[in-house]
Amino acid sequence: MNNKIIGIILVIAGAALAVWGYNIYDAASSQVTRALSGETPVEAWVGMVGGIVCVLVGLTRLK
Repeated sequence: MNNKIIGIILVIAGAALAVWGYNIYDAASSQVTRALSGETPVEAWVGMVGGIVCVLVGLTRLK
């Protein structure tokens, strides 16, 4: 029972983190930075990759 609660929390937090990372990636200031220098903000990568990892760990806890 306890693992299922942790899994649900991780899935929800991971989804929110991935959305936050994508929002940073898609922001106007980030688009200007990518156009000028070709670099993506670190926060965007951390949010998207961290969110995916949290979702995957959460899904393994639910099984």
